Amino acid sequence: MNTKVTLLLAEDDVNLGKILSAFLDAKGFSVIHAHNGEAAYELFCTKKIDLCLVDVMMPIKDGFTLAKEIRKRDDRVPIIFITAKNMQEDVIHGLTIGGDDYIVKPFSMDVLLARIQAMLRRTNSDKEQAQPQQIYIGSILFDVNHQTLIANGKSKKLTTRETELLMMLIDKKNDVLERGYALKKIWGDDSYYNARSMDVYITKLRKLLVSDPSVQIINVHGIGFKLVM
Repeated sequence: MNTKVTLLLAEDDVNLGKILSAFLDAKGFSVIHAHNGEAAYELFCTKKIDLCLVDVMMPIKDGFTLAKEIRKRDDRVPIIFITAKNMQEDVIHGLTIGGDDYIVKPFSMDVLLARIQAMLRRTNSDKEQAQPQQIYIGSILFDVNHQTLIANGKSKKLTTRETELLMMLIDKKNDVLERGYALKKIWGDDSYYNARSMDVYITKLRKLLVSDPSVQIINVHGIGFKLVM
């Protein structure tokens, strides 16, 4: 890397924090480690952060609260939750409030690294688009570069993964987007938790598109989804 990518690591476990910091530093990243959510938010506000690694269960300010506050300031920076909480409801909640990925302890360092690199590739690809791209989904304007949907004069920001999934649906409009293909393309594999994550994003996209009744995302049982417009 010519310019080091800066990661914000919010992790209250001192030993795990040291291990993760040393591992990621050895892989060429600059790691800023905060031991609680409040300290992490202060660092986010004062440093240029390229990606956030956020533990859910932290003192003073938990990871979900931290993620919500980060999203109020920056709707594009990738957020990956690192946690021992593997309940489906927690996964759904984390993704609903703006998280981009979710990895459950214990995990492989190499898997974490691969997820970070994949997320950064997609984020950098979005930044490098030469021309602004705007697409109409029925009467709804989709500003791809700014990851924004505009309907009835109101705008709604999308996360990176919401943008990626919506773009894939648009590319296959009125045709079936196969679930397995989308999971492998966006999440890297079609595991159970990734499949549940995708369902959360589909539900969120449906709510965002509800202002135009002619636009629907329908389930194609056993195959995937179809954007009808």
